[in-house]
Amino acid sequence: MTKIALITGASRGLGAALAEALAPDYHILAVARTTGALEELDDRIQAKGGSATLAPMDITNRDAMAHMCRSTYDRWGHVDLWLHTAIHAAPLAPAGHIAAKDWQKSVEINATATAGLIQMVEPLLNAAPSGRAVFFDDPRAGQKFFGSYGATKAAQMALVRSWAAETVSTGPGVCILTPEPMPTATRARFFPGEKREALSDIHAEAKRLLAELG
Repeated sequence: MTKIALITGASRGLGAALAEALAPDYHILAVARTTGALEELDDRIQAKGGSATLAPMDITNRDAMAHMCRSTYDRWGHVDLWLHTAIHAAPLAPAGHIAAKDWQKSVEINATATAGLIQMVEPLLNAAPSGRAVFFDDPRAGQKFFGSYGATKAAQMALVRSWAAETVSTGPGVCILTPEPMPTATRARFFPGEKREALSDIHAEAKRLLAELG
């Protein structure tokens, strides 16, 4: 049976690094909005002898994601591993000055889309021998200027922790990992003047996180 790893937010940053690290052992189902970046990821995966299926789509498009999940079931019948790295990093702003569009987009991507994906992907994970879902925490709730990101990321984590508690006996396995600070585009938006050389290498961090899964 082909092992399938679904990565939402796979085009760059941690998602892309995880895809490359898993590619020797898994067929990668890579979901992201940026077609060009997905194609570049595919080239790197193929160079390592791996294979990928590219799904250039927006995770907030529920119909598109439902179609992708149905196609995945029809082709492979299961997903062994789902890693959710897609996130919206709204501009930092005082709570009293958060733009309505930034708040709405944060809610849609970080919370609402995650809830919808859990509903769609859970049956695929349960169809695998030991399917697992993996999420990545970045606790910013309550920090100044992180209102949009902190609140919606906290909502995402609350939802995931409930799912993890609900599926202890039935599966799938649900894991939350906390990455070390890495020089990603998301972090650069929050800390533009930070010395990036002091941060953890993305590929090394991807391997460390995967090792935590066992």
